[in-house]
Amino acid sequence: MPSCPPASFADTRAPLYNRRWLLATVLSFVLIALWDAGGQDLALAQLWGTAQGFALRDDHFLVTYMHQGMRNLGWVVVLALSLGVWLPFGVLRQLPTARRVQLLVSILASLAVVAILKRSSATSCPWDLSVFGGVAEYVSHWRWGLHDGGAGHCFPAGHAAAGFSFVGGYFALARDTPRAARWWLAVALVMGLLLGLGQQMRGAHYMSHTLWTAWLCWTAGLAIDMGMARRRSQAAD
Repeated sequence: MPSCPPASFADTRAPLYNRRWLLATVLSFVLIALWDAGGQDLALAQLWGTAQGFALRDDHFLVTYMHQGMRNLGWVVVLALSLGVWLPFGVLRQLPTARRVQLLVSILASLAVVAILKRSSATSCPWDLSVFGGVAEYVSHWRWGLHDGGAGHCFPAGHAAAGFSFVGGYFALARDTPRAARWWLAVALVMGLLLGLGQQMRGAHYMSHTLWTAWLCWTAGLAIDMGMARRRSQAAD
């Protein structure tokens, strides 16, 4: 009886992508675009904002713990995962080095994509709008280059990326530790949504900003996974 090929060989012959992942990417894009088209951002922002502004803008818990504290914690986790590439711990021990590198790269790439888009965006934050006591007028974040009269640089949601940037780790974990991958994805999504909601309550972002950040981080992670899978397949030919 012929022996089974080693796991690494079988992995290089695996499909370059999972069609369910691509389907989830397309469907989530459509759903978020429908949220945008429905104009729900302002309606949701008005749950916490009035003509006098956002009462929770300087809330101690939201600013100190949900914003500053969670941002610092996120960087601590990134540092730990960086060390884990060479000194694996926990679930990282079950991953080959290439997967550990992929996990770290997906996080950093997601953060970079969000930061670059945010830097180039002319969209201002809800607390800058005249309807909430500011000076800006509402302009869709898809109207690139059109300034709304405010400070801009508010799309997508940078702080929510402290949670969503870890979504790409799901792809790095999925083939070797599928159960851990599902937990990883769930935690990353929940944390990103909570951080985004905290900023929404302060008037720092619209819900669509948070949703698009989640989509961007997922897509960045998927693109990196597809690229690395293609590279492994080419190396095996």
